[in-house]
Amino acid sequence: MRILLIAGGWSDEREVSLSGAVGIEVSLRRQGHAVTLFDPRDGLTRLPQLVEDFDFAFLNLHGAPGEDGLVQAMLDSLGKPYQGSGPAGSILALDKAASKALFVQANLATPPWFFVPVRLGASHGERHDPDLPCPFGPPYVIKPNLGGSSLGIEVVREHGGLAPAVKWILDQGRDVLVEQYQPGVEVTCSVLGDEALPLILIRPGEGATFFDYDSKYIPGRAEEICPAPLPGDVSRGIQAVALHAHRVLGLRGYSRADFILHEGQAHLLEVNTLPGMTATSLLPQAAAVHGLDFDHLLARLIELGMQKG
Repeated sequence: MRILLIAGGWSDEREVSLSGAVGIEVSLRRQGHAVTLFDPRDGLTRLPQLVEDFDFAFLNLHGAPGEDGLVQAMLDSLGKPYQGSGPAGSILALDKAASKALFVQANLATPPWFFVPVRLGASHGERHDPDLPCPFGPPYVIKPNLGGSSLGIEVVREHGGLAPAVKWILDQGRDVLVEQYQPGVEVTCSVLGDEALPLILIRPGEGATFFDYDSKYIPGRAEEICPAPLPGDVSRGIQAVALHAHRVLGLRGYSRADFILHEGQAHLLEVNTLPGMTATSLLPQAAAVHGLDFDHLLARLIELGMQKG
């Protein structure tokens, strides 16, 4: 099969995308596919003409474009199959405030939050009200509303630190999600097809207060245990929520849901539609425990992508 591997882009997760593409290309070539790498940063407008020469597009994009559904919308318009979710599910999952609103409507437990949109002039140093209306007290988790890889996330312990942390993101021209900090252990659950994979329990490395960028992408910086050493009923409950969230957002093919588990209660944080595919990424680890090595995981993703086409 002739596969166009789309990776890179222009988000702050560009390097993670390109890193994962290296292993994907090796695996696809090992399986006998002809692979060409395309970086949207080099000219997204070239995609319609370029993709005509390929049978399938394999996406390994993080942030925009890709996780926002733009590339998927173009591929749909061109009638070219690809793995994973379509445009609507992609943007709903990437937008943390929108997805959390849908989780609440579906009675899926998620930490309390409020949304702070960019205001005109914020990027020019406009001072924001230090008494932001917050329906809950500290500690807080402040994060860009769009984005991943734990980039830009800050845990603020005192109320006085809330406004500066929010302003720092707003001044970058980005909307903000403020979430109530939840103590507990981090657990992730991937969905492949219509099946939830084994859970992974994550213990961040020394000095990290959460599963941050370094913990995710530097080998040995975090302990990732799969299958997670949890009671069977707790594991099954989290897997059921991951599947439910996948369906609520209208996702296809695969996804990865992230949770905080505290005293037996799992709080759904977010769902990723293009999970990381580097050597240290969580989805490949869970798939391996499930019985799918990296080659077979990619083959399954391509199979699912061709089915929806």
